[in-house]
Amino acid sequence: MIGFLIGRFQPFHLGHLEAIKFALGKVEHLHVGIGSSNKSHEERNPFTADERKKMILSSIDDELQKNLSIHYIPDVNDHSKWTHLVDEIIPEYDVVFSNDDFTHELYGKRGKSIISVELKSRSDLSGTNIRSLILTDQNWKQFLPSGTVDVLSEIDPKKRLSDL
Repeated sequence: MIGFLIGRFQPFHLGHLEAIKFALGKVEHLHVGIGSSNKSHEERNPFTADERKKMILSSIDDELQKNLSIHYIPDVNDHSKWTHLVDEIIPEYDVVFSNDDFTHELYGKRGKSIISVELKSRSDLSGTNIRSLILTDQNWKQFLPSGTVDVLSEIDPKKRLSDL
């Protein structure tokens, strides 16, 4: 079975890592979609798609990477067309992994199988919270895999976020 999981990964955090591990425990191959891939250097989307891909790959061990592929999924600003765009980018998947109600609704209308992903420590493990911690010089690294910390250290995330 082949799965699909999408996220903005702004930045890729421990909750995202757990979601990928959960999904890979249920499918033979997982397509990971980097959502809003056409957006960066914005308050809600500060990191580029390439930076986010690097965060993911540097945070996942080689064994898991063998069963994973990463794709860029741009925003199209038309919800009715979005899942069809995904199908053009990722032509084969049997199940969608998501915790987002709207994603459930969109794929449910198309009859796709959906598996909910349990969110752990949602108040701490959210991109919004982590970006806020970075901006205020609080302990943000504890919520990220070491690979993501390394990528962000190269970027100087506080400066990036402050400049927005």
